[in-house]
Amino acid sequence: MTYRTVTTRSLAAVGVLALSLAAFATLCLARHIPMADTLVYRAEGAAVVGGTDLYGFTVTQWQLPATYPPFAAILFVPTTWLPVDALKVVFVIGNVALLALFVRLSWRFAGLPAGPVPLVVAVAVGLWLEPVFQTVLFGQINLALACLVLWDLSRPEHALGKGFALGVAAGIKLTPAVFIVYLLVTGRVRAGLTAVASLTATVLLGVLVLPQASGEFWTRRVFETSRVGKAWIIDNQSLQGLLARVLHTTEPGALWTVTAAVTAAGGLWLARTAVVRAGSERWGVLVTALTALLVSPISWSHHWVWCVPLLAVLIAERRFRTAAAVGVVWTARSFWAVPHEGELDLRLAWWQQPVASPYALCALGLLAFAGWRTGTSTGLARADTGPVLPTPRAESVRARARG
Repeated sequence: MTYRTVTTRSLAAVGVLALSLAAFATLCLARHIPMADTLVYRAEGAAVVGGTDLYGFTVTQWQLPATYPPFAAILFVPTTWLPVDALKVVFVIGNVALLALFVRLSWRFAGLPAGPVPLVVAVAVGLWLEPVFQTVLFGQINLALACLVLWDLSRPEHALGKGFALGVAAGIKLTPAVFIVYLLVTGRVRAGLTAVASLTATVLLGVLVLPQASGEFWTRRVFETSRVGKAWIIDNQSLQGLLARVLHTTEPGALWTVTAAVTAAGGLWLARTAVVRAGSERWGVLVTALTALLVSPISWSHHWVWCVPLLAVLIAERRFRTAAAVGVVWTARSFWAVPHEGELDLRLAWWQQPVASPYALCALGLLAFAGWRTGTSTGLARADTGPVLPTPRAESVRARARG
């Protein structure tokens, strides 16, 4: 008996993907993309190999410094083994492959049927989501970190070493550490402590290999958020960026500190409630991701790659209108349409503010939606047609979290 493995639908899906990749490659060549972040990673790896000051250099025309922990610089050493042009090609191909993996993980996380045709089409379309698009253009590692976190959180509760990959991701870039808190407040103590242990191991490895750089980073550089960039420019879609532009100031100060603290506490409480009360691991993870991006001092637009699993979950819950609206927000690139040369970001009229901060505003709306669903009923649990947590384990998590 023979089976038909190639269908019209599968050929059409492959054609869509090929067309998407060809259009993307053409655009990259036309714009002569600099892949500035890839060059920073390479410079960090070179500093490790050459024994030079890791946090004393700047590269590219934008004078970009190293901002990640020393452990990340150690991982970047292999980037020095290739010529720059070859390295850029590797990063582009690698990020496209990571997008395919991230889409697959998001599909499984949402409980969607894992047919090859919809997955291929999703990769073709997902490439044009602004955070994904910019991640590839800048040669960033956002997709790699998101894959580590989502893969780890999607594993069964008793899986060997659950939490380890999350801790490694936090060791590369500190923002994923919020997910460690999420594990702890939802009762997954073993996984949370495993993540803490692996994060600690990355710090100790950095101290062992780069003692001077480690001392400098953990006592000084980690607090210098201005090294990452100007918080008030439209590229920054965090709460701090939103408030700075609304208040027309480069330093929102105490207002941002209080707002970020309240959002962090409220977001983690909401994530815990989503898991404990509504039994929705999906929204627990998504709420945590949105909270982390909101409260981070700087969340560049390309950091918001978590829109991929967000869209997958909305589609799985058959919220097609909401998914379409969210897809438009993360594709439209509206903030590039407002004046943003020099300090024009700080002179925006009130009616331009929503256009300049779409990700932060959309994230706040989604947090409110998740809170409403959790507070009014167990609707989130009913929407979870295929929860990540097996039911007996979910009950155990809820019981421990209540206790």
